[in-house]
Amino acid sequence: MAKRVLEQHIAVFGESGSGKSVLISSFYGLMREKRTLDRTRLDVVADDAGQGGRLYSNYLGMKQENRAPEANRFSAIPYSFTARLEHRGERKTAVDYDGIRLIWHDYPGEWFHESPSGPEEERRRADTFRSLLASDVAMVLIDAEELVRNAGHEERYLKLLFTNVRNGLLPIVDDLLEDSKPLARFPRIWMFALSKCDVLPDLKVQEFQDLVVLKTAHEVDQLRQMLGRIVLDKDAFAVGEDFVLLSSAKFSPGAIEVSQRVGVDLIMPIASVFPLRRFMRWAEARNFRGKVVEVLFGRASAAAGVVAVLVGLVSRAARLPGPVGAIAVLISSVLSKEAIEKIVKLAGGKLREANEDALEKGDYLRAALTQFGIDLEDAEAQNILLRSRR
Repeated sequence: MAKRVLEQHIAVFGESGSGKSVLISSFYGLMREKRTLDRTRLDVVADDAGQGGRLYSNYLGMKQENRAPEANRFSAIPYSFTARLEHRGERKTAVDYDGIRLIWHDYPGEWFHESPSGPEEERRRADTFRSLLASDVAMVLIDAEELVRNAGHEERYLKLLFTNVRNGLLPIVDDLLEDSKPLARFPRIWMFALSKCDVLPDLKVQEFQDLVVLKTAHEVDQLRQMLGRIVLDKDAFAVGEDFVLLSSAKFSPGAIEVSQRVGVDLIMPIASVFPLRRFMRWAEARNFRGKVVEVLFGRASAAAGVVAVLVGLVSRAARLPGPVGAIAVLISSVLSKEAIEKIVKLAGGKLREANEDALEKGDYLRAALTQFGIDLEDAEAQNILLRSRR
């Protein structure tokens, strides 16, 4: 029987120069390092060999030649990475998956402050945005260098940034609303990331959150309201409630230290397990049904598979026919009160016990996912990540 992968999408938004090209190259270089394989039990490769070669060349240019990657202007090509599990011999896991696929959608920053050159570019922008609607998490990059440049008047940069993002997406949102029907499939967590945080080494993630809220509460609320117009059930939707610090490397004159990264190792956890507890809390609080349930935990997302792995469901999901089977398992097991409680409470010592148990049993998918959960908790303790409590 053919093995499957858990697939998840992440959308990255950032103005030109905010560090997207460096970030994805640093991410791929980190995931290709042997120590990452040893820690996560995942061997990550780019699904497109040409893309992988370019990204790894960029990474080696930083690591060995102190050369930063060139900005990839107007690029809207998604990147696909598959993380295959370490060889497991004849051991069986509870759910028939052998890896995790991450689809990375990079929305060109130039589109936020440059008008379309014509109908063809308008169509391309709309198509690019539609392609990232499968994402559960969207990450908006805030450039730390711009904060330093505007020190004491940070609102000048921040207000313009959020206004540009809103105005750049507004025509596309209006186009998506032509039939007046809100979307069930839409990024439901829009988190803010401080890119190049190495230039503000003393800034903690709580201070980053406070700065954004203090200086741009109105602009963030306008962005939230605009995006909220097109999402089905706004109670399962969050904009500007989650914050993370990111640094692709430590840059200094004539030197790039790729080993001194911040937050880059959280990309896979943020894409794969970060939304899960949020979705579970939303489902528990509102008892969602119908289309929202299908999207939050159904076949369009990795979440149902992740739940199945973490709570130890048997592989009957794989034996039921197609999407009908997925929804049947979803209703009968995945959203049971016991499953929700088990995921919500899988934290701290229990999370580490689950990780150790998975390693002992050779269940490396469960080991990888629980390790991702540990990584997120550790990042919170280190003041790198701040997750919403809602």
